[in-house]
Amino acid sequence: MKPLSFASTGRLPRPAVLALFLAFALASGTVSSQSPPGTAGASLGATPQALIEYAREANPGFAVERAEAAAARERVTPAGALPDPTFEVELMDVTNAMTMRDRPASLLPGQVGETRYRITQTLPGWGKRELAVQAAEARATQTGAMRDAAWTELAAKIETLWLRYYAADRELGLNREGLTLLQGLEELSLARYRLGLLPQQGVLRMQREITAQRLAAVEIEQRRHGLMTALNGVLGRAPQAPLAAPVEPDALPERLEPAALFEAAAARNPAVHAAAFGIDVARAERERTYRDRLPDFAVGLRNNRPYEGKNSWDVMFEVMIPLQQDSRRSREREAEYMLTAAEARRADAQARTAGELGTAWSMFAQGRDSLRLLEHTLLPQARATRDASRAALASGKVDFDTVIEAERQLIDIRMKTLQTELDTRLAYAEIKKLTGDIK
Repeated sequence: MKPLSFASTGRLPRPAVLALFLAFALASGTVSSQSPPGTAGASLGATPQALIEYAREANPGFAVERAEAAAARERVTPAGALPDPTFEVELMDVTNAMTMRDRPASLLPGQVGETRYRITQTLPGWGKRELAVQAAEARATQTGAMRDAAWTELAAKIETLWLRYYAADRELGLNREGLTLLQGLEELSLARYRLGLLPQQGVLRMQREITAQRLAAVEIEQRRHGLMTALNGVLGRAPQAPLAAPVEPDALPERLEPAALFEAAAARNPAVHAAAFGIDVARAERERTYRDRLPDFAVGLRNNRPYEGKNSWDVMFEVMIPLQQDSRRSREREAEYMLTAAEARRADAQARTAGELGTAWSMFAQGRDSLRLLEHTLLPQARATRDASRAALASGKVDFDTVIEAERQLIDIRMKTLQTELDTRLAYAEIKKLTGDIK
């Protein structure tokens, strides 16, 4: 008998089918677990928006803010609830000395002279429960505003780190381009040196420039790696987790109107909002403190069961007497001071935001003007100078040091342009944070 062939039957044996199915299931599970939901996996790090969305779910610090805001919202319902009632059992004449002289002492209901059952419900004074709900709602709203402010700070931090990561990546690229240009000049210098057209000092200077570029590349690579580690830390990822190379960010706006920026900061700044909601909390607490001048109440119902006799019912009504006026007045003054502090805190937040926004706008305007000069004037001039010096070297009109200096100036101007762009983008990110545009 011939052995059964898989190819001849066109089917796999059932155990093999199950094994193959399990292998595919495990493989797909492994692949799906490598990239968190909502992220592009390999593209994480290319843009700041993807990093910010990742951090919304993965950052541990923001998870704390989110949970605290949810906890504050859950305190609203209990704030207006009545206190739990109390139930009491009172055993009268437990020695049975008055009613049952022939029985020993007992702690069992019904086995003593009289058993009393009482249930009591405390009732806060008029309006106190409503004010407690208002205070809890104000605190929940403030906690939500503080969560939003914390998220804005986190998103701005991520964007700032990404911009520095982008600048380091660009700087590394410029360094490599400059190194390639210098290496081309090194070959030319060696060729001219062999022909006796260039002294040895020229070759050594060129090699020093190349070595300096390589040292700069090492420093830039270390800085880039450090920024990747910092980004991974903010994202809650492993320090050595890979990040995609950054892409070109959106173009900077040509200009920003300061009046519109200050209006936006006054209306949407998260820190100012949180401070404003703090005033609502202080006012609600002040109203609660003044309402404590009114007494609280309690009602109760008691059932009396004597060992020998008929059951009876009692109704109880209690009133809290507000006698401790000194402590109450101190709490009222405290509430007034807390309201004053909350109003001052909002004014401080507004002033601080306006000052930081003015500084950021000034830096942005200065950087934007500098970028225009660098990109449209200085860089073309440096390129033209470099090209002219190379052409003059070929015709023997200039020496080799002039060409090296022209290359060095072009490299420096390109680096300065990148640094100016970074400073301008950082200022723009700060403006977006202060005006509440970072979501």
